[in-house]
Amino acid sequence: MEEIVSAHKENKSSSSSSKFIIEEWNGSSSSKLFKTATITASPYLSIQRSGSRFNHVWRRVLQAFVPEGFPSSVTPDYAPFQVWDSLQGLSTYIRTMLSTQALLSAIGVGEKSATVIGATFQWFLRDLTGMLGGILFTFYQGSDLDSNAKMWRLVADLMNDLGMLMDLLSPLFPSAFIFVVCLGSLSRSFTGVASGATRAALTQHFALQNNAADISAKEGSQETVATMIGMALGMILARITMGLPLAIWFSFLSLTVFHMYANYRAVGCLALTSLNIERSAILFQHFMETGQVLSPEQVSRMEHVLPTWITSWSSKKVKLLHANVRLGVRVSSLDHQEMKEVLLSAGSHYLKAKYLLVERKRIIDVIMHKNSTASDVLQSFIHALVMAELMQKSTSVYLESQSWMDKHYEVFLQKLSSLGWKTGRLLSPPVIWKANWTDVSTDDKID
Repeated sequence: MEEIVSAHKENKSSSSSSKFIIEEWNGSSSSKLFKTATITASPYLSIQRSGSRFNHVWRRVLQAFVPEGFPSSVTPDYAPFQVWDSLQGLSTYIRTMLSTQALLSAIGVGEKSATVIGATFQWFLRDLTGMLGGILFTFYQGSDLDSNAKMWRLVADLMNDLGMLMDLLSPLFPSAFIFVVCLGSLSRSFTGVASGATRAALTQHFALQNNAADISAKEGSQETVATMIGMALGMILARITMGLPLAIWFSFLSLTVFHMYANYRAVGCLALTSLNIERSAILFQHFMETGQVLSPEQVSRMEHVLPTWITSWSSKKVKLLHANVRLGVRVSSLDHQEMKEVLLSAGSHYLKAKYLLVERKRIIDVIMHKNSTASDVLQSFIHALVMAELMQKSTSVYLESQSWMDKHYEVFLQKLSSLGWKTGRLLSPPVIWKANWTDVSTDDKID
């Protein structure tokens, strides 16, 4: 009995001398947690705050502009891209005040001779042209925006620059006012379609934790702040340069040059992991030469972000093989001799494949099967690149290219995946022409 009482006293003594501590942490990600308080109960309850209140408030404000879990929840190129993108947006809104001021002056705002119905009609024609232009641009280029997101992102902002330039020029050509403002509206309509579509593609690229919606919302907050600052600075600049044409043009052109530079730096920061035609060609050629694959960051420094007709003079462009490949060729576009070659190759080389490759005037044409999948399109394009490469060194390109595909294609894909490349599909213009082939001798149809 004495032993029991003694043990009870020891437990009571130890419990009274124990120190229980609770720590409070703040943050949405385990990698970005901050200790805010320490609560101690020994023997009285005490709370010790950690960090300054300013830091706590600053973190709360920052949460309205960056995705939860930043920077671990987004790709490494998110932050530099957003910095340059915000700077180019700031310059855009400053110039918008100058171009809008010139446009309203040309319409006749502030003049007694101007009529409400006349100004309304001119504004209606301007908006109507932009709407029709957006529909036409979507019809002709909408399916190509994903495959060349960096290029179209840059082109969109260049077209926006052209649209604002037309607005600024409109007062100088009163007889052709409608034509000039409609041309500017048409240019900006291309901007709206291309910018919106490429932004969606880039948001998916940035999202590492299925947080595309959060990234899009925070990007909207960043753009709102840039808009407010740009409008305020634009109103100040418009007030200062009022009645001074040379100052207006100098300010506009200087901001336009900065806008183009910031856009170029923004898209240059992007290291996309999707495979499009040019990136696939760069990766393939390096693999053929070294047996290794490049990282997305390395390929980003090598690929072109300007349209091909601007960079056609570049010697680097000539070295790429994708210019020698045409994907999704129409069978009826072949002549009789070429059709015979297609039938022979279908029976000898591609009986079980979901694509056909035809060499015409040192160009590799790819004919896709009607039941081909996204992975088949990627495989056919790489196979065509192999043929284009071997065409310069060998005469039996069909056999050697097939041998290369059997030995190295899967290894190539595995090495790409190990460096973060998405090998599930090839981002290319849609393949709208396909074919179906049958071996009549065995009556086996390829499904």
